[in-house]
Order: sequence, then structure tokens, then C-alpha cells
Amino acid sequence: MKIGVLALQGAFGLHERVFNRIGVTAFQVRTAQELAEADRLVIPGGESTAISKLLDANGLTAPLADRLAGGLPVLGTCAGLILLAAEVVDGYPGQHCFGAVNVAVRRNGYGRQSESFRAKIDVGGWEPAFPGVFIRAPVVESAGPEVEVLAELAGRPVLCRQGAAVVSCFHPELAEDDRVHRWFAELQ
Repeated sequence: MKIGVLALQGAFGLHERVFNRIGVTAFQVRTAQELAEADRLVIPGGESTAISKLLDANGLTAPLADRLAGGLPVLGTCAGLILLAAEVVDGYPGQHCFGAVNVAVRRNGYGRQSESFRAKIDVGGWEPAFPGVFIRAPVVESAGPEVEVLAELAGRPVLCRQGAAVVSCFHPELAEDDRVHRWFAELQ
């Protein structure tokens, strides 16, 4: 299995390192050809507006939409969640929402950079709790009935799954805990 990590902007290198550290082949995706070679994809945190514009500039918007519609397993963290959401309630005009997960999100809903924080996330059955790192993180405002909420923080979803798409408000690549990446690599 080869996991592609969208490498247009954001924390793509950290995700790649985590997968390689746990023995899963990961590589950077910047072109439609590289996207076609991925068995799974990570859309990392970063700036969702910039990533959206870079998808267009690099000719990746339509190929990514096609792969997602075809069931490509995808993990979207922070900005990746915003791009994979069905709705961004405070997005800019023309911002991409691929609709892979039926959630409505608010960008930077947990606050500004200076309000970043860590929190223990109870992911069903995982011991100990997962150390979530929230940096200008989006808030999931609502989730459709087909969305499986895997973890919450203060009553709000922070880790969700719909079919082959998994999204998190937090940055698992910064947690020094490989469980989210291992779980995604093994996801059926």
C-alpha cells in the first residue's frame, strides 16, 4: 500500500514521516499522476484557502474530486477536514468543499494561533486517551446521520468517519502518538 500526502501547503512532511516511521510507504502528491498512484490520501493541516487555490493551480481539483467520488480512502486533518466537509459556514467564495463527509465546519472555530491547545481525546476503546493538538482548528458545527462520530471534545465532534473518509479537527501528526495513522493505514 502507498499512502499519498497532499504536498501543496501545510504539514505534509510530518504525516509522511509518521507513516514511514510505522513502516507504511508514504509519498508526496503534487500532480494528478502522483494522485493516481495513491492507494490512500492524507490532506494535511495548513491553510484551507491556500490549499484550495493550489489545488486549482496544480490541476488537482477535478482529479481529487473524481478519486474521492470513487471511494479513495482519505484522512483530512484540520484544513483537510475543511476541504472534505460538505459545508464551510464561513468559507470564502469559491472555496472547495468536496463533500466527502457530511459535516458543516467553521474555520478557526477553536480560536486563533495564540489560542492553540492540547486536549486528551477519548477515541472509543483507545487507552490512554489520544493527545489531540488543536492549532487554529475548525469546529464541526453539525454532522449528518451517516457520519460516525469517533471522538468528541466538550460535546463537539473532533474525529469523524463517513465511509472511506476520516476527518479530524486536531493534528495527529504532532501528537507523538502513531495510533491515528496506524488506524487509517489499516482501515477497511
